[in-house]
Amino acid sequence: MANHDPTLNALFHALSDPSRRAILSRLMAGPAPVSHLAQPLDMALPTVLQHIAKLEAGGLIRSEKRGRSRICTANPHALADAAGWIADQRAAWNARLDRLEAFLDAQEAGDEPGS
Repeated sequence: MANHDPTLNALFHALSDPSRRAILSRLMAGPAPVSHLAQPLDMALPTVLQHIAKLEAGGLIRSEKRGRSRICTANPHALADAAGWIADQRAAWNARLDRLEAFLDAQEAGDEPGS
């Protein structure tokens, strides 16, 4: 996965805020109207709507208008892209650390007397 993927950038941007993570965590329990999502947050409804918009832009949630309410639903499959990127980074760093360890072992073996 590319390091400059706009979709991945939007996803990580959406996850970067603790209020948005709290909204997403709440939605993992099931769909909820925006008014219920706003209740535990210490912010005005327009601010909550901005957070909802960023979560939608990141693909983490979906919302739809039902009557006078906007109902939000989590999209946990969107986290697969983030998990894939993190796994790729972990593999790359593990390979680098393995090469460093091999290099240091070789250096140590070369420094011993009689080698």
